[in-house]
Amino acid sequence: MPSAELLSKIAEAGLYAASGMNRQSALILEITDRALRDRLSAMNAKIMGREGTDPFYGAPAVFVVLGNRDFPTYLYDGSLAIGNMMLEAHALGLGSCWIHRAKEEFDSADGKDILASLGIVGNYEGIGHLIVGYADGDYPDAPERRDGRYFVKQ
Repeated sequence: MPSAELLSKIAEAGLYAASGMNRQSALILEITDRALRDRLSAMNAKIMGREGTDPFYGAPAVFVVLGNRDFPTYLYDGSLAIGNMMLEAHALGLGSCWIHRAKEEFDSADGKDILASLGIVGNYEGIGHLIVGYADGDYPDAPERRDGRYFVKQ
């Protein structure tokens, strides 16, 4: 488990992500409670059609980023928050991975119950999960980049 200080730095990076008109529509949940982490993992696996697996790859900490649907840029704002958080995790020597299906999780009755139990009310959509922990081994080399994705006009 990464320290509370490191997890706080990752969350802060997400809170400082750019957002449309600086509305700061993204909401970040830090989950280190094992029971809630496992509950979210089971929900995610069921949505994916792979019950009994752990889509969080054993990571002990999970951030959930939600976007406030009342703002037109909520999806982009939440995505930028996750991107910033991934960069910060890497800078701190931690492994991270973006895990999808948060939208389906938090659109469900169970997901809404989880938010309500945490005191979160509003028109939120799950943007993604960011699992965080210490990498099991060395970081892999980056795969080759596909050609034809960068254009320059001078």
